[in-house]
Amino acid sequence: MAGAMGRWLLEVRRTERVTPHMARVTLGGDLHGYAPLAPDQQVKLFFPRPGHDATEVPAPPVNGDGAAERMSWYQAYLAIPEERRPWMRTYSVRHHRLEEGEIDVDFVLHDHGDDTGPASRWAAGAAAGDVIALVGPAPSHFRTPGAHDWTLLAGDESALPAIGALLEAMPAGQRAEVFVEVADAGEEQPLPTAARACVRWLHRGDVAAGHSDLLVEAVRAADLPSGPVYAWVAGEASAVRAVRRHLVGERGVAKKQIAFAGYWRLHLTQDAAPTPRGGGRAARRATLTR
Repeated sequence: MAGAMGRWLLEVRRTERVTPHMARVTLGGDLHGYAPLAPDQQVKLFFPRPGHDATEVPAPPVNGDGAAERMSWYQAYLAIPEERRPWMRTYSVRHHRLEEGEIDVDFVLHDHGDDTGPASRWAAGAAAGDVIALVGPAPSHFRTPGAHDWTLLAGDESALPAIGALLEAMPAGQRAEVFVEVADAGEEQPLPTAARACVRWLHRGDVAAGHSDLLVEAVRAADLPSGPVYAWVAGEASAVRAVRRHLVGERGVAKKQIAFAGYWRLHLTQDAAPTPRGGGRAARRATLTR
């Protein structure tokens, strides 16, 4: 969590299937005090346990947002008895329309039977009037780009909502090289932008998410522009690290010019304890089940 945080109870206003495995849920309500921070801002969403609601969420700290305050908030959340403690997951905001009191959140949908994660399960069945709690927002990258001539965006489908928001926020004519790994052509979606963007869709086919080196190999093989770059990389943690290592070690990109976030990590969920290499949102999702 970073910056001024707030807590809201929002209702589902409508849902839309963006692709076969991407659902857009529009949340609405009184968003007074919600202050967008960055195009790739993220929020914490709280999903109700069976037989309970999502209203029992501690208020975020009001006197600072340092490590001690964040830990105090998290301990208050963990103090809620597990049988009624809402599941907490972190998501990017795809669109916000504060004048209409609406926020769009895109969910990657999965069908893993009883192992389907609570967020994916909730999104698949979300209906108008369903209530969810939101705490946020916070920027996902925690790094402001320095001077640059062009932008590199790279990630898998979990990063696609943030990539879309970043592209929409780019000024006209800004050059952007974009790499997005998805399952197949059916998961491609429009990415409107005024930028001069070249979008490369990478299809991993039958390879399971998190087991492909498609993203780093595509970036490595690309004929990219010269000049200073701002790179934004997100998705499965090991793939993110591989792309970052390539950019720094093989292309000479300064570390300060790379914003990177492990949005999920194989075999871990946000309910799991952090690991030494997890970092940030790296332990957020397990095999893309949320």
